[in-house]
Amino acid sequence: MNCYKKNLVSGFALMLASLFLFGFTKDTARLHVIAVKKVADLHAIFKYSGQRAPFISAHRGGSLPGFPENSMATYENTLKNTYAIIELDPRYTKDSAMVIHHDPTLRRTTEGNGNVIDYTLAELLKLRLKDSKGNLTDYHMPTFDEVLEWAKGRTILVIDQKDVSAKDRLRKAEEHNCVQNVILIVYSFNDAKLCYSLNKNVVMEVMIPSPEKVLEFDKTGVPWKNVVAFVGHNLPDSPELYKMIHERGALCMAGSSRNVDLKFLRNQVTDFGTLKDEYMDFFAKGIDLIETDVPVYLGPLVNPSVPAQNPVKKYFMEKSF
Repeated sequence: MNCYKKNLVSGFALMLASLFLFGFTKDTARLHVIAVKKVADLHAIFKYSGQRAPFISAHRGGSLPGFPENSMATYENTLKNTYAIIELDPRYTKDSAMVIHHDPTLRRTTEGNGNVIDYTLAELLKLRLKDSKGNLTDYHMPTFDEVLEWAKGRTILVIDQKDVSAKDRLRKAEEHNCVQNVILIVYSFNDAKLCYSLNKNVVMEVMIPSPEKVLEFDKTGVPWKNVVAFVGHNLPDSPELYKMIHERGALCMAGSSRNVDLKFLRNQVTDFGTLKDEYMDFFAKGIDLIETDVPVYLGPLVNPSVPAQNPVKKYFMEKSF
């Protein structure tokens, strides 16, 4: 074989090897993305249009064996498997930084002991996290700043309160220029009014479990386009509630972590698919979003039910990172 042919063969072999290597890497980092670029996109996704577009919120990111709750690895794993918005929990450290950690104490989900607030950021970042079975992993708790930057171009964060006020959570999102990527959980109508007064674009998850609360919220002056209505962890037996919220252009959200999810997590059923009808009953009754502890399992059941012509479909895509 002459020199030209040798070089040609070698170059072709190198090209194939490169394609295999980079193609494999690309596939392993392929995520189900909710592509939000501006606040108008966020408002469009969470506007009730009458067209069925159910999706899920991954409670604490969606913990699994090998994947601790509220960790970057878990958020990535959830998005590898399904479209989801990500619920998470910021807390203050001793030196006034913010980390993502659900409990006020460390023992259940880390190798540490004591209270989160009694440790500095540097000390907390050294701790390894435990997975859903209580096994230590090599993962560490993320900072709030880190997660806010990660969310850009990937998904929407649902940010719970814990010991970080609504005002401080909003300010942090503004610092990172990612108000379009967050929904703030607020626990009072007064907090909803405060956040709206500070930023007219903010979207908030507000507890609205009854028709009476709908009418009460009407009086706050906060537009319903800035609201996702959380109706409860047990579905209210009130068709009128869902109708009233939808008429105002907002979506209804409910939790399955304290009911249907437990049948699978407690091994009462081994085939997750047998629970499909119970989850679909959420949507049949008027729920638009389910907050779940099992997003990796529930997402694939829910996502195919979104019609291709739905206007929010364009925000849901697969993308490699």
